[in-house]
Amino acid sequence: MAEPVVDDEYLKEIDKARRELRAFITSNQCAPLMLRLAWNDAATYDARNRAGGPNGSIRTDKELKHEANEGLLKATQLCEHVKAKLKKVSYADLYQLAGVVAIEVSGGPTIEFLPGRKDSMESSAEGLLPDVKQGASIIRNIFSRMGISDDKHIVALCGGLTWGETLKDRSDSKGQWPKDPLKFDNSYYKKILSKDLSSRLPIEDALLTDQSFRRHVEEYSKDENSFFKEYAMSHKKLSELGYNLKKQNQSKVPDEEQNQPKGPYEKLNQHRGLIGIGIVSVVTVILGYLLKRKKNQLKK
Repeated sequence: MAEPVVDDEYLKEIDKARRELRAFITSNQCAPLMLRLAWNDAATYDARNRAGGPNGSIRTDKELKHEANEGLLKATQLCEHVKAKLKKVSYADLYQLAGVVAIEVSGGPTIEFLPGRKDSMESSAEGLLPDVKQGASIIRNIFSRMGISDDKHIVALCGGLTWGETLKDRSDSKGQWPKDPLKFDNSYYKKILSKDLSSRLPIEDALLTDQSFRRHVEEYSKDENSFFKEYAMSHKKLSELGYNLKKQNQSKVPDEEQNQPKGPYEKLNQHRGLIGIGIVSVVTVILGYLLKRKKNQLKK
């Protein structure tokens, strides 16, 4: 299939797609599902032969039947509502944009998005995706195959992988998933550090028993800002595997997006920021008053 021409018109279509995605992800409360769609489309990439990756092939019948993609037919159907309105936007771009928007409306970090991905109908082989049942060596090998070797990025992406799985199984029979699956934060790392060995998933055990992985788990559990910073960079890299997307392809979020529906955790973060500004203003006024009073006392 032809590579999309990323001109001004295409960028406007991307901006419209972003707004549409924000609206339906918020109203349908399907952020983890959309992240999982983006994740599973991208993580098939093989850097050795530049095959697979974020090319929209996850929509093919063959790939949707892979065990790891169970439940993602619903995600592709939801995206079709946007695709029908914005036919120029490639499926590959649409799915990755859906993942970016899913993180943002759930209170997570803002992730830079560069469009220009080419669609493919060539299905990737089964068994290429990371799995929550895998150990440290397998996890490292899978990410290395994708071209991601930095442990801090692997640990950050594992947090996103696990969050994206929350809608696949909401039974929570073993306490495996966060209590609030629609909030993207660092609670996953706090949770696995408090688990005993018998209740850990293999991927969680790998993140804690491997000392290099554990160091980053502990860091992210204590510092959400650090986790958000690393996750934003790691997710961007994952979403661009196999592409050399140009900075000038970046779309600008238009002013009217400020009026788009916001997820509850976006609103909470926004309110926290306003409260912080208010506190700083009050403290500044009080300090000014005390200093003025002190000067008057000294004059006397």
